[in-house]
Amino acid sequence: MTEPLSRAERARLPLARDVAVLLGEQNGVCTRSIAMRVLDTETGRSRVVEIPCGATLESKCVPCAKRNRQLRMVQCREGWHLESEPVAEPDEASEYQRWLIEWRAEAELKRAEAVRDGGDVADWDATIAEFDAEITGSGLRGNVLDGSREGERRARSTRRRQDAPDLPRRAMADTTLGRTFTTPDGKTFRPSMFVTLTLPSYGRVRDGVPVDPAGYDYRRAARDALHFSKLVDRFVQNLRRVAGFDVQYFATVEPQKRLAPHVHMAVRGTLPRADVRAVVAATYHQVWWPAADQVVYEGDRLPVWVARLGRPDGAAYADGQDGDYVDPLSGEVLPTWADALDELDAAEDAEPLHVLRFGVQVDVKGVLAGSKDADQCVRYLSKYLTKSLGGQIAPDDVVRRAHASRLVEALRWEPCSAECPNWLRYGVQPKDATSGMVPGRCRRKAHRAEHLGYSGRRVLVSRKWSNKTLGEHRRDRRAWVLEMLGIADEETAGEPGRFVWSVLADGDPGVGSRAERTLRQVAEHQARRRYLRELQARAGDESPPEGADGLPGSGAAGADAKHPGGAA
Repeated sequence: MTEPLSRAERARLPLARDVAVLLGEQNGVCTRSIAMRVLDTETGRSRVVEIPCGATLESKCVPCAKRNRQLRMVQCREGWHLESEPVAEPDEASEYQRWLIEWRAEAELKRAEAVRDGGDVADWDATIAEFDAEITGSGLRGNVLDGSREGERRARSTRRRQDAPDLPRRAMADTTLGRTFTTPDGKTFRPSMFVTLTLPSYGRVRDGVPVDPAGYDYRRAARDALHFSKLVDRFVQNLRRVAGFDVQYFATVEPQKRLAPHVHMAVRGTLPRADVRAVVAATYHQVWWPAADQVVYEGDRLPVWVARLGRPDGAAYADGQDGDYVDPLSGEVLPTWADALDELDAAEDAEPLHVLRFGVQVDVKGVLAGSKDADQCVRYLSKYLTKSLGGQIAPDDVVRRAHASRLVEALRWEPCSAECPNWLRYGVQPKDATSGMVPGRCRRKAHRAEHLGYSGRRVLVSRKWSNKTLGEHRRDRRAWVLEMLGIADEETAGEPGRFVWSVLADGDPGVGSRAERTLRQVAEHQARRRYLRELQARAGDESPPEGADGLPGSGAAGADAKHPGGAA
């Protein structure tokens, strides 16, 4: 008989459930998987399968986040140094798809006649919306109309700012491949680039925190973070004009130590460093929004929502709103979003709300296919993908956390979009305003501490990068594992719609609790892994793709490599 443990000693013992979860993470098993029942309509058989949650952040699910990171590494490698054009010819349209387009054209003609005769176009708009939904459901990409209808899109002058240098324009070549270089001994090289771009300074910093927090321009930092993705898009446009070919890229957005976003970009093909720096210096983005520098309403004095009287014909208002925000004292209706933009367009001396530019710190590195630098760059591009922008501050780093809190407070009052409730603070109704909007309480992720103002995609990939979507890369890796295990891929066999999927709740018959499912998946994973290694040992085959079906390959090592370009 052993002596009973004290409460303190029992508290130090690990929990069995925590150990099971840790074992599941170490084996690449999703601990937040979704149980689903698959019914084969041809055979009538059904079975329960576990679908990974697909999270991209380690704070939500470590195995799924690592698997997604490894998949992105494969996508980056396959498209960076292509030697042939990634051409994908679209399929021929079916008879049904052509029939839909014909009826869509007829509906467009009827709507135009209604507009010409001054009739009501609401019914035709509803019919056209139904046709557009049917066209999309038939398998056609995009929309029949390019953008919005005539008169709905606001056109602004494309004249460049006087304080921005001009860019040379070269004739565009129909290619996505860069230049090749041949050495005297006959070897041919097709180099590419690794580019790092940062935002300008907002004040002196030391170890990632402002030296003088009171003098640090948090408003400008917040606005730059909110619109950073648009600046990256404009840089790519300018780079293609200067390069003279359809430049393809794989980019990731990460926070600097000072918490400002910056972008690492793998670019197919190469340009002189002087040209890249000239493009960076000439790139800017203007935010044409109403003024948001002077606070009009704050504290207890906020605009009040007043419902509109219904229209006599029962139709909806042009802006789709059923009410307006008014001044709490005078009862004057605040300008709507469309009215505010009209006033901005009519002003002769109008200025944009904000102008974004890159900083002077630009790093450009040449990279050759198959070199150690290329592999190191791929690892660095995906180094922080499993962490949120604001989740990289150590819990005991009080100074940086205070800096992040000041930035989040500045973001709290900045309008993040046309629909942001913060516009009420500056005397303008948000687009599609509804009742209950309060400045400082926008629910969009740009205002959250884990995003630090950047609400765009963390991975930016051009359309002709690897000629595959991320789902196709995932299916390739899954097919490799099934082929090695000798298992038929039943889900892709048979006619479309053969398998019917339904979500099951925890505790349903045949499902079990989440803990039971985790233990079962760990055992299945270990058995599958042993069998896969036995097959590889017999055949002397190559190692599995990184993260294929939860089986990590050798690519996960070395993820903490230092930045190959040397930029902060």
